[in-house]
Amino acid sequence: MTQDNQLSFEFKTISGKKVTADFTGGDVTSDGGVLIVRELVNRMGIVDRLADVVSDVRHQSYVRHDAKTLLAQRILQIVCGYEDADDCDALRTDPAFKAACDRLPSGSDLACQPTMSRFENALSSKDVYRIADVLVRQFLSSYATPPEGIILDLDDTDDPTHGAQQLSLFNGYHDEYCYMPLFIFEGTSGRLITSILRPGKRPGGSEVRSIVKRVITRIRTAWPKVGILIRGDSHFATPELYAWCDCHDVEYVLGLSGNAILKALSQTALSAARREYERSGGKSRVFRQISYQAKTWHRSLRVVVMAEVSAMGDNVRFVVTSLESSRPSFIYETVYCGRGQMENFIKDHKIALKSGRTSCHRFTANCVRLMLHSAAYVIMHALREQALAGTDFASSQFDTIRLRLLKIGAEVRELKTKLLFILPTSFPLKEVFAVMHRNLVMMA
Repeated sequence: MTQDNQLSFEFKTISGKKVTADFTGGDVTSDGGVLIVRELVNRMGIVDRLADVVSDVRHQSYVRHDAKTLLAQRILQIVCGYEDADDCDALRTDPAFKAACDRLPSGSDLACQPTMSRFENALSSKDVYRIADVLVRQFLSSYATPPEGIILDLDDTDDPTHGAQQLSLFNGYHDEYCYMPLFIFEGTSGRLITSILRPGKRPGGSEVRSIVKRVITRIRTAWPKVGILIRGDSHFATPELYAWCDCHDVEYVLGLSGNAILKALSQTALSAARREYERSGGKSRVFRQISYQAKTWHRSLRVVVMAEVSAMGDNVRFVVTSLESSRPSFIYETVYCGRGQMENFIKDHKIALKSGRTSCHRFTANCVRLMLHSAAYVIMHALREQALAGTDFASSQFDTIRLRLLKIGAEVRELKTKLLFILPTSFPLKEVFAVMHRNLVMMA
């Protein structure tokens, strides 16, 4: 093999010595931190649960990579920033990923891209449903004891599509063909409850009710006495959801689109805000509450009005809620605006973990991909919440954690009685790495 084919590079000399580099290091990995993730995954049991529910239709006589290994390989690669199945071809020989999937460096290689893609495309809609149920069960098991109350934050985001992908629709708001995946997080902790890949359109009232009903029924089966509050923007403010929540002891605080009647009823609050603005010269906010019932609503509901006047002009917002006792300002500023944190949850899922790579033609295959990225989110969130507890990274974004703590170069030596990972002496966060390991040991 010639020097060019070995990808050898020459650099400026140092103290008269020639400087070269090549990719002939052998058993060296750039993802030594995946060992920590492996320990966490084994304690969580999430990959085992996923492997137990997916159907493997392959002829077992010809199977070299079982479902558990394929799921572990794919999810751990996503955690470490390799979101494409194409990356399997290069990483199938990586000693760290082989160890993370319980294989020695000298053992057989992991799955290649064609094998991984065939596996993803072979899963059915029933498998997707069972995987979603595993995510809910994983959320429930993340609590040592049932909480007194939880907040369900609902939101969707656009996932651009390209070409003739099934159920790809044009969305006028986003001005593009896309999917609209829906996410449900626990609002105070950021724990993912479930994710649902949807066509690129706004969900209707019956669809929202069906999704919420299925999730809350599952939660209430495990925690019969838990209090539940739903938060969401005006996408989810539908008569079907109001009626179902009122019948099942579920509270809600939802954004509400304005109409001519609501705007007329808010004029008193807007006038008061204008007077305060003229008096103080600074931005003013006035809160009021009204009782309002649209024709399609089953009863009159409490609507909080926020009238704001500033140098930018008038701004009137509405929030519909089942909460009767709290002050209007608290409902809007603390409860409703608190859902803004969900943007960071979605950012970790969509940007850091690249969950928008739903590029398959078949819609079901894209659902599987979203679920795999959701499993990666659950793992990364547990890594931050449990392994990094008490460190400066306990509130860091996923991509920061990955770049600083998982991307560690390591030489791997397979000896007769042990597998040795030699991490760099100059690694600046070795103390944090030690805390992560100690926290995981204490979890056992």
